[in-house]
Amino acid sequence: MSQSIIDTPCGSTVSAPGREQRVPVGRGLLRPLSWLSGSIPTLLSLAAFGGLFYYGHHFDWKLPKFSAIAGTEAPARSDWCEEHGVPESQCVECNPDLMPIGPDYGWCLEHGVHNCPLEHPDVAQLKETPIVAKTDLQRAARALALRPRPENNAVCSAYQRRIQFASAASVNEAGVDVELVERQPITEWVPCNGEITYDATRLASLSSRLPGTVWGVLKNVGDRVQKGEVLAVVDAMEVGRLKSGLVKALVAEELARQNVDRLRGLSDGVVAGKLILETDAKLARAKAEMLNAEQSLANLGLGVDASMLRGLSRKDVMGRLRFLGLPDDLTRQLDLQTATANLIPIRSPMNGVIVDRQVVAGEVVDPAHTLFQVADTSRMWLMLNIPLEEADLLFIGQSVRFQPDGTSGAAIGTLSWISTAADRQTRMVKVRADLDNSAGTLRDATFGTGQVVLREEPDAIIVPAEAVHWEGCCHAVFVRDKGYFSSPESPKVFHVRSVRIGATEEDSNEIIAGLLPGEVVVTKGSDVLRAQLLKNSLGEGCCAE
Repeated sequence: MSQSIIDTPCGSTVSAPGREQRVPVGRGLLRPLSWLSGSIPTLLSLAAFGGLFYYGHHFDWKLPKFSAIAGTEAPARSDWCEEHGVPESQCVECNPDLMPIGPDYGWCLEHGVHNCPLEHPDVAQLKETPIVAKTDLQRAARALALRPRPENNAVCSAYQRRIQFASAASVNEAGVDVELVERQPITEWVPCNGEITYDATRLASLSSRLPGTVWGVLKNVGDRVQKGEVLAVVDAMEVGRLKSGLVKALVAEELARQNVDRLRGLSDGVVAGKLILETDAKLARAKAEMLNAEQSLANLGLGVDASMLRGLSRKDVMGRLRFLGLPDDLTRQLDLQTATANLIPIRSPMNGVIVDRQVVAGEVVDPAHTLFQVADTSRMWLMLNIPLEEADLLFIGQSVRFQPDGTSGAAIGTLSWISTAADRQTRMVKVRADLDNSAGTLRDATFGTGQVVLREEPDAIIVPAEAVHWEGCCHAVFVRDKGYFSSPESPKVFHVRSVRIGATEEDSNEIIAGLLPGEVVVTKGSDVLRAQLLKNSLGEGCCAE
């Protein structure tokens, strides 16, 4: 029986089902060789890419920018300092010979800055070396002696840096602006909150010295009164009793005196000595009772000279005592038929104005009931709360300024008292200042903000606050080089200068040391220079801890 061979698509032959299969010898070995020969081009391509990648990485190849692909990239600059952002041929940091660095005087221990212009004025970026006046040294000494100031690190090296721009146009494009260092007045103070109150030594609270009924009220709130002027009248029964007691004492004293005179007028030996002694004792007791009644009335403000009443009839004495203490103009208004002898006036003890009234006619009052408050408002007190840590800076006699809330004018006063204790809750120290209020514009219980003046300098060195930067260990400013405008080709350089800052006022800083008047510092855009300074300091550190 014959066999049939079936051709397959790949050229191999298999036997039909049920038939014997025949495979040519060596056909199985050819298959791997065929696959390998087909993969050689792919392997060669991968090897070429790997070699190219290694070569590019080894020689620091970079991918082209989109601008280069698009054909818009600026041509490469071979003369360019990438670190300092200026042409390499003009870079004063890389080529110090282009602008030699001036003398380095190092750290000034007295003023706490590097290359101190107060001690070495030749470091100032001015056309001519300035002369440091003695007053500038005294001003710096006062500022440093007053209180601790922010300190700079003595080992900071930032002051040796210079920030350079490629041109004046690049300075303008960076938004950098400058200002002249000038002299201006500045005031250093301790800020605080406070309240205006009446001067307690010029304030009087008035009440009736005896229980009684208010007979009449003669003054009202806001009325100006003089010392001794009657504000109200109280009907007090005790007043009538004391007046009657004085009359009785006067009568008893007169009788005792007559008895003594009568007995002493008799001939010697007729009257026993014992009787004379008893009569003298009665006279002494009568005098004592009279003086007691007189003093009791005087204690109520109803002064009377009992000796002026001797020899008067009882009716005349009662007439003199009936309206004792009342002014004549008020007495003339009284009805003599119905007016009582129990009236006691409430008088003002001082010149001032009535600031409070708590009484009406017919009201029952006693010594615990305040009827009026009278204040001399020509001077007021200012009570201030000072932080405990600032209290040591204060002393009696310092000037104080106070801005009451809701007003435009400021009050000026003088510190007159400093508390010896701090508040247990707030840890504040109470201080008091005296304010002149002759204009009458200050009000009791007015709150506001105050300033205790520590130091006033009429010719301080002032720069805008935005010119001063904390660069890590020192306060620094950027000073324009004195040769900035010498020629169009002169390097556009700004020097880093460490400064000691003092008082601050609004948007200005006092410079205790580090700058001299006439120098030019960067203000607006100074952050650009600070960023360049910090960039150049990366990896180096500006301070040694």
